[in-house]
Amino acid sequence: MASSSVTLEERRAHRRGATWTRRGPLVAISLLVGFAIAILWSAQLADDEIGVNTANGILGHASLTTSISGGVAGIIFAFAAGLAGTFTACNVAVFSAVAPLMEDAPTAATRMRRALRPVGWLAFGLVVVAGVYGAIGAAFGPSIPQLSNTLVGKMPERIVQSLVVFTVIGLIFIYLGLAAAGVVPDPLRRLTARFSYTPQVVMGALIGGFLIGRPYPLFYKMFQYAASTHNPFYGALAFILVGLGNIVIMALLFLALSASRFQSWLGAKPGRTANFTAAALLIGGSFFFFYWGVKLPSHFGYGWFPSMPYH
Repeated sequence: MASSSVTLEERRAHRRGATWTRRGPLVAISLLVGFAIAILWSAQLADDEIGVNTANGILGHASLTTSISGGVAGIIFAFAAGLAGTFTACNVAVFSAVAPLMEDAPTAATRMRRALRPVGWLAFGLVVVAGVYGAIGAAFGPSIPQLSNTLVGKMPERIVQSLVVFTVIGLIFIYLGLAAAGVVPDPLRRLTARFSYTPQVVMGALIGGFLIGRPYPLFYKMFQYAASTHNPFYGALAFILVGLGNIVIMALLFLALSASRFQSWLGAKPGRTANFTAAALLIGGSFFFFYWGVKLPSHFGYGWFPSMPYH
């Protein structure tokens, strides 16, 4: 019996090795693309030119300098900050979630209808994590580490939290990408066999986890106001709205792709869907890992990372 078990494991290892040989170029290229994006990424363009200006347009005033005048204004600000932060470095990997949501169907109407289900489950995972963390943040108040500028070595405590959170999430994305490619075991396989919506909920929870590390100025301002209320219900609602604002454009893109024949194209060739899913997750994870885990510390004198002239 033991010998049979060992043989089965050897066969599985052999299959994973063959898969790695076959999918190796896909994995390598995807990781390199994420690395290249981390090099080229301009925080000033994403955060200020796109993010802050978008929020200014939505709110009709200077979003960073105008005080939040009350609870209702804070709620509106929270959603605007989430939507404006779509293309920031702490959120752009949300587009990696498009690939795992794809399902094919014969008609556009059926594809659109089916598309609402995975988006709903993704939103559920996001809402749970964002709501719980928002409630905790408001309950603890301004003393919570994510609002602290106390130095840890050369880095503010809140930046250290960002580094840890996004680096870990990046590694999780990379592992899920490798699992989608069949290179490593799928950690969600058994749970997904029982609950088919598991990947969408997990992806939503990871996106909700972005808020735990986010240093984006508009989010920081919203968090400060929510923490000042010491109201867990208000904090939960504000964070949920930020999170939902973060995925609006991704959801619209996904629905647009669902109405097209893109999903049929994915399913037309064996392995194409898996490759697309793996590439999306690997690129997003690689970007997070290199941007937050390597590039960010280099700004504070820890290590080195390539810099572009416009940085």
